[in-house]
Order: sequence, then C-alpha cells, then structure tokens
Amino acid sequence: MSDSFKTIKFEIDADGIALVTLNRPEKLNAMNAEMRSEFTALSNELVWNDQIKVVVFTGAGRAFSAGGDIDFLDNDWKTPEFRRETQEFTAFFDALEILEKPVIAAINGPCTGAGLQITLSCDIRLASEEARLGFKENLIGLIPGAGGCSRLVKLIGYGKAKELIFIGEMISASEAEKIGLINKVVSHDKLLDEALKLAQHLLTRAPVALGLVKRILWNCVNVDMATGRTLESLAQSILIKTEDHKEGIKAFREKRKPKFQGK
Repeated sequence: MSDSFKTIKFEIDADGIALVTLNRPEKLNAMNAEMRSEFTALSNELVWNDQIKVVVFTGAGRAFSAGGDIDFLDNDWKTPEFRRETQEFTAFFDALEILEKPVIAAINGPCTGAGLQITLSCDIRLASEEARLGFKENLIGLIPGAGGCSRLVKLIGYGKAKELIFIGEMISASEAEKIGLINKVVSHDKLLDEALKLAQHLLTRAPVALGLVKRILWNCVNVDMATGRTLESLAQSILIKTEDHKEGIKAFREKRKPKFQGK
C-alpha cells in the first residue's frame, strides 16, 4: 500500500502500529490536490485493515504541515466544485475522528490550517518543543473549514477558539498545552520515540473497548446526558460478552498482564 502513495509515507510495523508521514518536506508538507486525494485512500486503509491497531501521524522535514498548498487554493474554483472537494476532505477528518482505533499526532514543527485540522481529529496530540500551531486562514480570506471550527471549539472552548482564529498568529507548543490544544510538549529529538512508546502502551489495552469508548466520548459532546448514558449502557452490555473481558478477568486473577485479541 505504501508504494501507491506519493505525498504520504505509510508504514505498518509488526505490532500493528501504522506510521503516517506527510511527505512533501520541500513544501513544508502543504496539502496539494494529490495529497488530499491520497487521504481518501488512506482513510479506507486505516478503517478496513485489521492489521492496524494504532495510528501515528507526523511530518517529514522541519514541519508537520503548512496547511493547504497555496497553488491548490489559488484556482478558479466554481462554488459547487469546491464544495464537493471540501466535502471529500471533511470525510477524511471525520473518518479519523470516529476511527475505532487510537490515533496519535506527533507534531514535529510548524502546524497550521489543514495540518492543524488533522491533529484536531486525532485522539492524543504530542508536540515538539519547537512546534508552533495556529490557524492563519483569515490572512487569505478563508476560515478553518472541513470541521476545523467545530472541532476547535469543542477542544479549547468558544473564547479561545475565537482568539486563535481571529488573531491568526502561531502559538508555541507550551501555550498550546496550556489551553488544551495539545496534550503534552516533548523534547524535539524524542518526539517520535515518545509517540511510538505511547502507541506501544495502547497496544496493551483491549482494542474493542478502546474503539467503543472513543465513539462514546465523541458522542458525549454531541448528545444530551441521557443519550450518552444510554450509549454507555449499550456499549458495556456488548463488552461484557467479549473474549477480551474474559481474558482481562482471568489475567487479573492470575496476577499477569492480559493478552487481548480484539474479540
């Protein structure tokens, strides 16, 4: 599968960790039409490839991503045509957000626009101390589309989201951590190692339970409390009958680490 991508490096290790590297370093991994198209194929692979257990995103070179490629945006777009293009792009972010597998962002450098939107769709965001993050779309008369506004509000709140988008300046990784935009700042030379270490840790957790709780947590910010509790109850009634639950109980009694199979 990796050979079929030109703007993305896609590797799966023996443990089932998929490493996705945005790979246009000469353009700071800006997203052109080809990369956007490859994201669609990538999302299908992440969803349907059962070999993949955890996903890690990062960028090649000194940036995570500079967002949309200016040459792609500087086009004589017809409104319906660009709307369709945006819908396809949005579907990629949506697929990441509800993918029933953990997704980690390892933000290695500047991260803005659509690049930042990828990280907003991830579950856990680690950032290098050298990373800077922000939305600069208003400098070219646009907004964070494809779900960028709604995800940002849910993550950092209404006031901070407006500040970040209105002012349009990049903030440091430490400031991003303070406002909840990222989970943790990591030493630059240890970033990928830390992300892969976290991925290895998540491999020790029951995959069906992780997948369901991810969907429930996503729904909890979109539905009322009663509906959220109903979803929790339904998920728990499914999980109680899984082989992973039985293995977890058995491992607890035998004082050993569980060996989950995702069943």
